[in-house]
Amino acid sequence: MTDESSESPAESVPLGIDPSVPNSARVWNYWLGGKDNYQADREVGDQTLKALPIVGVLARADRAFLGRAVRYLAGAEGIRQFLDIGTGIPTANNTHVVAQAVAPEARIVYADNDQVVLTHARALLTSSPEGATDYIDADLRDPDKILAAAAQTLDFRQPVAVMLLAILGFIGDRDNPHAIVARLMDALPSGSYLVISHPAKGISEEMAEAARIWNERSLIKITLRSPAEIARFFDGLELLEPGVVQLPQWRPDSPAPVTGSRSAPVVPHYCGVGRKV
Repeated sequence: MTDESSESPAESVPLGIDPSVPNSARVWNYWLGGKDNYQADREVGDQTLKALPIVGVLARADRAFLGRAVRYLAGAEGIRQFLDIGTGIPTANNTHVVAQAVAPEARIVYADNDQVVLTHARALLTSSPEGATDYIDADLRDPDKILAAAAQTLDFRQPVAVMLLAILGFIGDRDNPHAIVARLMDALPSGSYLVISHPAKGISEEMAEAARIWNERSLIKITLRSPAEIARFFDGLELLEPGVVQLPQWRPDSPAPVTGSRSAPVVPHYCGVGRKV
């Protein structure tokens, strides 16, 4: 974590950003140890940490899952196109870095509608000479806009991996997130993949309290969903083993400790990868 007394980017606040209002991308950046956050973000981040002490572990586990999933898809499955929606502030091992380390010709499109992330977009646009990256300013609630813009870089006649990490929880039930995901996947050919991570309910009281604190302080509310509700996002797809599981349990690089033990606490954040057949 950053020290609250340390220098903050608030000295030069980009136009259109209100540093007094907590922002999900900046709070996530704080949990990952970044410096692109403000006092309000650190305050709500610390309050959430008190309710859910492993939230830092969760943030790092989500980033590690991204790395494992992208390496697997680019390597074993030969995927060369990735659509990463809800990108967040750039940090280590972004999707294009991982994918192009396996396949330099990989093409990646990022999509986000956060002004904070927009100010860092140039960092996402650094591609290998053989491949390509692009950035779309768009909201997940408008999948058609995302698809139309992404088609300028990606070839939808070839398989695409859609990455939706820690973003669907910010889409409330009234916006029908399952239909949004279905629309994205309907536009893609067979052999495409869906990669999801999502905060879970019914797993820990600490997560429920952390979500309550977040929703009291943030304009963008979070919705927890049960593992069964998260699994519904993969309806019509072939769900890869080991299915919808806690973040550290998805194809770990080394044998994972028993969940719930001291060395492997319960991580109330689930993930999965599905293939369009």
